[in-house]
Amino acid sequence: SSITEFILLAFADTRELRLSHFWLFLGIYLAALLGNGLIITTIACDHTLHTPMLYFFLLSVSLLDLGSISTILPKAMTTSLWDTRDISYAGCAAQVFLLF
Repeated sequence: SSITEFILLAFADTRELRLSHFWLFLGIYLAALLGNGLIITTIACDHTLHTPMLYFFLLSVSLLDLGSISTILPKAMTTSLWDTRDISYAGCAAQVFLLF
């Protein structure tokens, strides 16, 4: 037999706790998007920050953080909100590929 999907463990069994997890994940996601977006915008607009170390290091770290949090957290939020406990094999492979 072949594997078509994986079963995820739930964070909580009650609807109220799942909703609180969703709002917590949403807050973390929006804060990360806003913070990294501000860093990228500041570096792009301020020409005094275009030194090689600041420009390369901060921009790279911000982009890596945006990519990693945008790979994992949306699936965790949908799992918490809709009580879906499965992920397809292709979806899992895509998450692992995009994370690394």
